[in-house]
Formats: sequence, C-alpha cells, structure tokens
Amino acid sequence: MLIEETVTYLEMTSPDQLVPGSPAPTPVEIERLDETSTEALRSTYARIAGPLGWIDRRDWPEERWRELMSRPGFAAWVARAGGEVAGMVELDVAPDGDVEIAVFGLVPEFVAKGYGGHLLTRGTLLAWKAKTQHGIRTKRVWLHTSSRDHPHARRNYERRGFRPFRTERRQREIPD
Repeated sequence: MLIEETVTYLEMTSPDQLVPGSPAPTPVEIERLDETSTEALRSTYARIAGPLGWIDRRDWPEERWRELMSRPGFAAWVARAGGEVAGMVELDVAPDGDVEIAVFGLVPEFVAKGYGGHLLTRGTLLAWKAKTQHGIRTKRVWLHTSSRDHPHARRNYERRGFRPFRTERRQREIPD
C-alpha cells in the first residue's frame, strides 16, 4: 500500500532552549543499554513501533541489532516506571557534535498518562550531555516526526523547545 506522510525536522541549538516537561506521575528510572542488551532494545522498540506502524526494523535479524548497538555514536536508554518498561530514547551522536534523537517513544500502556514530556526532557538532557568519540560537545540536538506518529508527538517536541527547520512530504510503500 502506498501512503503519503509529512515529515517534520525539528532542532534545538542551545541547551537553554529546553523547556522541561512536568514531572512524571511516578518515578522514572533510565537505564543505559549496552551491546549485550539487544533483546531489551528490540522488544521495547517493537512495543512502541507496532501501534504506530513503524516497519523499518521489524524484520531485523539479531546481528543487525548488534551492529546498531556497537556503532560509534550510538546510545540507547530504556525508561522504567514502577519496574515496568515505559519507553525509550535512542541517540545518534555525529562526529561534528550534532546529536539526533533517532528514536523516542512510549510503550502503549504509558501513552497519554503524563510520561511523554518528562521522558523527552530526560532524553534531550542526555543528548546535550553527549560527546563525540573525539570529545566534541553537542552543538545541536535534532529529531524528526512523521504525520504517522502519535498525534501529540510534534506538540510535545515543540513544547520542549524544539523548532521546525524543514518539512517534506513523501510517499512510502507500507506492506499490507
């Protein structure tokens, strides 16, 4: 099936632009995943991706997940609330100091329950604290969102201080 989507790219060029979200309704722990945590990353990603129709990684074999997690500049965290997986943040730190929040999302049980702004704040702070493998500090944090993502995604990004810098429309082939 061919679908049309709008992709909006947003950025933050200074940590001072971050507008923190409200505290989460319950304490949230953030666990950094290492190269041995492919199953935690894969299962959390699948729980977030399924309802949103993200298919990019759906059929990845184990070795592809290991390659991703061992790539220079890659970092991922799983958020837990009350011991339950609540969501994830994945960063891609470029050698020039640009940091992409490559994946951000909540698992369905935590959507619309007051965790999104908090987790995005924590993920953005992690991005601002990141350094390249050569010690270059973050110069810009950016991300993108699609019209196929959660309806509140873009609004959450903009409320945290991200500003659009590019929009594009594209067609994608989605398996039935």
